[in-house]
Amino acid sequence: MESSLSLESEFRFPTPPLEIIDDTEESSQSGEAEISSTLGRGDGGSFQTQTISSTLLRMLEAATTRRKPALVQIEDNDEVFDGAVSEAPRTKRQIQYPDQEREFNSRLTKTGRRSLSQSSLESNSSGGSQGENQDDETPPRDRQQINSKGTTDFCIKNIKLADYGRREINLAEEEMTALMALRKAAQGEKPLAGAKIVGCTHVTAQTAVLLETLVVLGAQCRWAACNIYSTQNEVAAALAEQDFPVFAWKGESEIDFWWCIDRCVNVEGWEPNMILDDGGDMTQWIYKKFPQLFRKVKGIVEESITGIHRLHHLSKAGKLCVPAINVNDSITKQKFDNLYCCRESILDSLKKTADIMFGGKQVVVCGYGEVGKGCSAALKAMGSVVYVTEIDPICALQACMDGFQLTKLEDIVRQVDMVITCTGNKNVVVREHMDVMKNGCIVCNMGRSNTEIDVNSLRTTELTWQHIRAQVDHIIWPDGKRVVLLAKGRVLNLSSSTVPIYVLSITATTQALALIELLNAPEGRYKQDVYLLPKKLDEYVASLHLETFDAHLTVLTDDQAKYMGLSKYGPFKPSYYRY
Repeated sequence: MESSLSLESEFRFPTPPLEIIDDTEESSQSGEAEISSTLGRGDGGSFQTQTISSTLLRMLEAATTRRKPALVQIEDNDEVFDGAVSEAPRTKRQIQYPDQEREFNSRLTKTGRRSLSQSSLESNSSGGSQGENQDDETPPRDRQQINSKGTTDFCIKNIKLADYGRREINLAEEEMTALMALRKAAQGEKPLAGAKIVGCTHVTAQTAVLLETLVVLGAQCRWAACNIYSTQNEVAAALAEQDFPVFAWKGESEIDFWWCIDRCVNVEGWEPNMILDDGGDMTQWIYKKFPQLFRKVKGIVEESITGIHRLHHLSKAGKLCVPAINVNDSITKQKFDNLYCCRESILDSLKKTADIMFGGKQVVVCGYGEVGKGCSAALKAMGSVVYVTEIDPICALQACMDGFQLTKLEDIVRQVDMVITCTGNKNVVVREHMDVMKNGCIVCNMGRSNTEIDVNSLRTTELTWQHIRAQVDHIIWPDGKRVVLLAKGRVLNLSSSTVPIYVLSITATTQALALIELLNAPEGRYKQDVYLLPKKLDEYVASLHLETFDAHLTVLTDDQAKYMGLSKYGPFKPSYYRY
């Protein structure tokens, strides 16, 4: 069924006359309504469908037009937003979260927000949540905190940091323009109404904007951190102050990590029906401890390569019992989050931890995917001599054509000043490599998995660990040689620095659209497999962010579109195209 909506010509980005699918029809009748009824394999073995739910299409049309939002009627009497989305207000605002019908929410009060101590006000986060109250060293699990509304369903470092965290979130909103536009456009329609999302991602100011957007769009959420070092304590406090159930703090132990995940899932009277994961830990925990919950789960949205590997493993074994959307291999995630984010954040991370001078340093980058490309380009631009290791001949050829020396790690490890892993694999750097490294060699990881560096092999009696400062440890060999290990082998930029807000907006917008798509898709559209988002949605995410640059896209003429065999509104590339 074709939509009666049409976008005004004043909109500067070409937008297609989208086809809306009636989600109330049986799946057997969807052949007439779908843009394409066939599914084709995309990157990483994930299916890619060009079918998009009507709820998602209505929201996207509202988000990508410039006129003032207004309600119009279409043929099936559905109400949709049509018109421009004014820029979201930048003032401090209180977000009202849906009632999650739990006992601990029944004691809400109207007491004022607690004020920050002077020491907290004067402290600097610097991406590492340094604005903590150092007076209270009691582990968060061993004490109960309460926010100004009387709610206790959270576990964080210090609720008194809430005001400071709110300022961080407001700052992030300034750069995350597309996500704020979606929030503004779709909050009336509530496309996530009925969603109970349990998540395990980084808990930072940028992800907080995503989490609060999900709630504004109608979802109920419970959240844990996917990395024990990346949580911004002040941001977690700001979420908790707004009655958002968050269980995360910087510096969790491994036991704390799994305890926080369990607190998100193992709660009386609340069962999730969607999962947003970064690394697959939440999915793994539910699969092992609460498999019965999958009866109600409508889908999984996974961001990282590690989590995607886990999902494909389950799929091949016939154990994936719900559909999943692979956000990691979407074009917008690969090209912008993985490439450009790492290209800018690697230098800042190394400066803050190791105080290193890059000029003339010999560096080996393990892996030349998008993350490796970004890291290599940044280091080369600073005057470093960069070597690359790679298993894929195509990526290896790209490295050579980009001017990098392709080598094996064992052939170069004795002479380099720094080793950076960017593969997503395990045991890329092992004890045998570190035994022959020269004194002062820096070892760190920019890939998703914390298994790339075999840190456990360094925990032996003959080696001495010397903690220098946050995220910096010296491993001392019996002959006095030191190897500098950063962030204990975990993701360096998210553990010890900050990442560009703008590129995270691209990934967060894609995640939000994926959740909306899975929740609103008609029964039977997605099977128990791993899918890519339709390319049309990737193009939408990109077009939403172009407005920041005051960019103007060229529009095909009808004759040009016919010649190329394309719709003049996209998608502009086939699913197999490699950008």
